[in-house]
Amino acid sequence: MNIQEFISSLPQSLVKSEDISIPDDVIRKLFRLADLCKTDVFFDLGCGNNNAIKIAAKEFKVKRSVGIEIRKTLANKARKKIIRMKNAEIINEDISKTSFSDATVILFWFTDIDYIQQIIEKFETELKNGARVITAWSPPDLMLPTKTEFPFFVCQKPFKYAKNIKEQIEAVYGNPCIDFTTSWLLAEKYIDALEVVSAKYHRFVNMFQSMIIWINAWNMGVACEEEIPPPVQTYIGILKTFFNIDLTDMISKNH
Repeated sequence: MNIQEFISSLPQSLVKSEDISIPDDVIRKLFRLADLCKTDVFFDLGCGNNNAIKIAAKEFKVKRSVGIEIRKTLANKARKKIIRMKNAEIINEDISKTSFSDATVILFWFTDIDYIQQIIEKFETELKNGARVITAWSPPDLMLPTKTEFPFFVCQKPFKYAKNIKEQIEAVYGNPCIDFTTSWLLAEKYIDALEVVSAKYHRFVNMFQSMIIWINAWNMGVACEEEIPPPVQTYIGILKTFFNIDLTDMISKNH
């Protein structure tokens, strides 16, 4: 199957990052990166059934810990975790309609480009200077991070933006392009940091994720190589032959 068929076979909630379960240790790592403390007001946008609200309130003792979740069933499940916690609450509401002007730290874990842009506009108009936004995999849009512990980023208001993707990549990785080796290492770091892939599937996920990273870099004109390198050709062949996943349609021919 080609990549479009493969993606369409996956649960759309997973594709849209709506059902991501973040391990507790990863949540703590994110909070330490953002220097979450007692004076903070923490918001988790699209909190789902994760423990971020509980951990922020109980372990980091924030002034207020708020989860925003549009799905009523998940919002109700999340509320059960914070019973009798005076500094924690779950709001069953659409993020785009929620005010978070008093937030000082926000966890934002979405991949929909149009939605990200909409929320960035709210960040710019509602958040006060000094507010920090935690994201995974990449900063929102072309924002430049103030702190990086790949694959996690913290951007602090007033936000700074790169002029283009090359400038952002250089600011984050120290190089304006991504080669095959870098794509493999980034995929490995991402998988290990999330702590959700078992050893049994680690090699496959690393291979698949690194190919997606490199191909996207190639299509955006930020791959270091001028031609498709042999390792990329080899791994694309392995995915097609042994896993029936054809990524060739993803590769732009206008390079």
